[in-house]
Amino acid sequence: MKKRLLTIILVLILTFSVTTSVFAQDYYFSLDKEVVNVYWNSDGTQALDYLLTFTNQPSGHAIEFVDVGMPNGNFDFNSIQATINGNPLSISSDFQGIGGYGFAVEMGPYAIPPGETGTVHVSVGRVSGVLYKDYEDENYVSAVFAPLYYQSSVVTGSTDITVIYHLPPSVQPEEPRWHSAPSGFPSEPETALDAEGRVTYTWRNPNAAPDVSYKFGASFPKSNVPADSIVTVQLPSFSVSPDTIFSLICFGFFGFMFLGIPILSAIAGNRRKLQYLPPKISIEGHGIKRGLTAVESAILMEQPLDKVMTMILFGVVKKNAAEVVKRDPLELHVAAPLPEKLHEYEINFLDAFKVKDLRERRKLLQEMTVKLVRSVSEKMKGFSRRETIAYYKSIMEKAWQQVEAADTPEVKSQKFDEALEWTMLDKDYDDRTRRVFTGPIFLPNWWGRYDPVWGGGGSTIARPASVSTPGPGRGPSALPGADFAASVVTGVQTFSNKVIGNVNDFTSRVTNVTNPPPPSSRSGGGYRGGGGGRSCACACACAGCACACAGGGR
Repeated sequence: MKKRLLTIILVLILTFSVTTSVFAQDYYFSLDKEVVNVYWNSDGTQALDYLLTFTNQPSGHAIEFVDVGMPNGNFDFNSIQATINGNPLSISSDFQGIGGYGFAVEMGPYAIPPGETGTVHVSVGRVSGVLYKDYEDENYVSAVFAPLYYQSSVVTGSTDITVIYHLPPSVQPEEPRWHSAPSGFPSEPETALDAEGRVTYTWRNPNAAPDVSYKFGASFPKSNVPADSIVTVQLPSFSVSPDTIFSLICFGFFGFMFLGIPILSAIAGNRRKLQYLPPKISIEGHGIKRGLTAVESAILMEQPLDKVMTMILFGVVKKNAAEVVKRDPLELHVAAPLPEKLHEYEINFLDAFKVKDLRERRKLLQEMTVKLVRSVSEKMKGFSRRETIAYYKSIMEKAWQQVEAADTPEVKSQKFDEALEWTMLDKDYDDRTRRVFTGPIFLPNWWGRYDPVWGGGGSTIARPASVSTPGPGRGPSALPGADFAASVVTGVQTFSNKVIGNVNDFTSRVTNVTNPPPPSSRSGGGYRGGGGGRSCACACACAGCACACAGGGR
């Protein structure tokens, strides 16, 4: 009897010891910070880049594994990398998280002990089958993603979560649409362009719950990705043989990969350099912003900057604030004192021409343009860019109609003089001027201050004898319309070649300030610490649908 009682006691002690040991080995940590960059690529695949910062609780077991849940099973295992403090970590298929798909990062000798904090960097190069039809617009695809989260039994505290969408390179700022944000996140994401010129949407909540699955979504035109990358319902078969269909798909896919993508990337790269307005301004507000000048309207339309400069030059000359002394290279005599009611950009423009050094002048013109772009961006807050551009295009068209409807050369010239800067908003300005002015144009009184060739001031070039010039008691001088248009075109070319240099280079320097690509969030390593716990991530077909995954702990 005594032996049996002793045996029972020993079994109870051992059972209690084992149970205590098991409880002591449970993971228990806080997820302090989670940053995930989600790259939606031109081939319709997805790439993921995680930074996970954990603090292991004193009662928790050493964090030896990080289970990373995946949207589906179509991920390239060989593209996965993980590092901690610059040291590579092993990747294992021994995924024990709930959700069905994923992998494990083995911390090995870099496991985080109780009471310590560490950050682990994990990247997945390729996940396919993540784009679905957008059921609200058949021409769009839906991209929805839920970042890692954990079961409440293993995690404590709150998490600073940042999710950054990088849309395909060919998507333009005005094209994509974001879905409704999860609770606790801003209703509108922060928009920008990354280092590759890709549109980004950023959502952040510094006090998010680490055990909640937050779903983020965006839609963009399906023309930006191959059709076969979009998950669709299986369609009935056709009479065409499967081999033919397969060959066509392969030919189209590889043709797009090797020809289409490089071409689109080159076009997007060049376009990116000329997009000096920040993409935030493309987000639709409500109503028209009235009161912009013709120059500000040109900035809103992202007209070529050499053309914008010429418009400013016309403005300061018309206001008697400056006179062109020499056209090639362009030199101005700036009035002193300056007339009143000049715009800030006009004053900055004149200040640049007070400097003789061409390189320094170009720098000041860049600074002037940056201030002008930022000023327009500030004025456009809360207004619709699309509606506002349409409004100022209507002003431009109305100005042209008034010129074209004039009965006499004198009236036609007067109308053209009054709306000169507005007519220049027309992309077809040069040819339209030549078409409209088939007869003589009577030059305004200020024209001699702009063009010393015709005005006779400051130029070493003789005035053509066929051109009449004003004298005492005489009317304004006349000039053939085609010559007048050519003179304006020459002015734009002068800015391009002699003042700001290469237009693309000049615009690119402005763009780097006004519409800068944010620093890349990717990293090759160099982070301290590690991570652990069980997690899950998923992608969905549409906003609001359920993700078949959950958190967990090892």
